[in-house]
Amino acid sequence: ADAGISMELIRRFGAKVPLLGVCLGHQCIGEVYGGKVVRAGRLMHGKTSPIQHDGKGVFAQLPNPFEATRYHSLIVEAESVPSCLEVSAKTAEGEIMGLRHRQNPVHGVQFHPESILSKEGKDLLANFLKM
Repeated sequence: ADAGISMELIRRFGAKVPLLGVCLGHQCIGEVYGGKVVRAGRLMHGKTSPIQHDGKGVFAQLPNPFEATRYHSLIVEAESVPSCLEVSAKTAEGEIMGLRHRQNPVHGVQFHPESILSKEGKDLLANFLKM
């Protein structure tokens, strides 16, 4: 991924500092740990989708599913997710919308919690800040 210093930042600080990757940051997390970023089957620019999640970490106490805003044309390929990461959220179509490192405090979301259309976004960000 052409992501500036993001990949190096994840490599260098992922084991020590809580990180939340949003959209490109989420894709970088997938790639740094061995996953593959591929073209999504459909473009999602300014569209919302119901996000199904496992209720843990950044998703604790959030409605399941909840609507979130998406602005992306790439995704982390489901078949490529390495064993050190777990899928924490996805769409009904199986597209990965959340990743969590099994040992390190590293979380990623493909959608945009900061968007006004992501009604649960502030609660998700508050969950991250409590970590």
